Amino acid sequence: MRRPSPQPNCLSSVQPVISLRVYANCVWWASMTSSLPIAPSPPQRRRPKRRGLPKVLLMGLLVGVIVAAYLVLRDDGEEPRRRPQPFPVPELTPQANTTLPFQAPPVDLARVPELSRRMQIPERMLVAYAKAEELQRQVDPDCGISWTMLAGIGRKESFHGRINSTSINPDGTLSKPIIGVPLDGSPGFRAVKDTDNGAMDQDTTWDRAVGPMQFIPTTWKRYAVRVSGDGQPADPQQVDDAAATAARYLCEVGGNELTRPQGWWKAVLTYNESVSYARDVFSGQDAYAKAVQSQ
Repeated sequence: MRRPSPQPNCLSSVQPVISLRVYANCVWWASMTSSLPIAPSPPQRRRPKRRGLPKVLLMGLLVGVIVAAYLVLRDDGEEPRRRPQPFPVPELTPQANTTLPFQAPPVDLARVPELSRRMQIPERMLVAYAKAEELQRQVDPDCGISWTMLAGIGRKESFHGRINSTSINPDGTLSKPIIGVPLDGSPGFRAVKDTDNGAMDQDTTWDRAVGPMQFIPTTWKRYAVRVSGDGQPADPQQVDDAAATAARYLCEVGGNELTRPQGWWKAVLTYNESVSYARDVFSGQDAYAKAVQSQ
């Protein structure tokens, strides 16, 4: 008579995934042992119901083996999704007023999905930057505003409208308002008393910058642009209005010379007085413009 094979090591802790051969042996061994006659147990003081415990363990073993085999054999034929790599923005340290970021042509709308994917700018926000450049060039062609400059600022101000898990709706509105910190004179911030009774920034004590391009109420009131032309007030929480207002503001404070180093730096340093901030915007604009040139 053939000697029964020894019990396979079905619960080995050193095998993270059970092999098919071991799985087969486990199933065979379980079927053989479950059909063998069970010798009468000697008298014990244990309760009779405990005699069924080995069967429970066996069933648990079989379930575990089947689940493990399923995990081995499962193959949906799809590669796991890969997270997109972060868009690289090298940290540049240009000297103020001496140089310009790399320049890019206007956005080819046919390339928006591709550029959005590569640059990790939401498509709707990228379209807003492109619209703003086009509109401002129609009003003031000598200014030289570029969508990549707006993207450099949008990246710094609100991560292109995505700060705090915000998303952009198809109509350009935001899933929730973007409202900055109170300008209460804390270190690194100016003190700006409330000027709008909280109408824009929901703060009746201090002003706050709002929207994806982060405008304070007084600046917004002066430069606001309503892109849709529907007669409604411009909305700082709508990406088209915010980007177009930023383009208008940058052209005016930059002396309509954004293609010259002095004009570019003046505009950005008026937007935010920090040289470190301006260098971050410079780095972003430079990286986006160079990415357009590469395929």
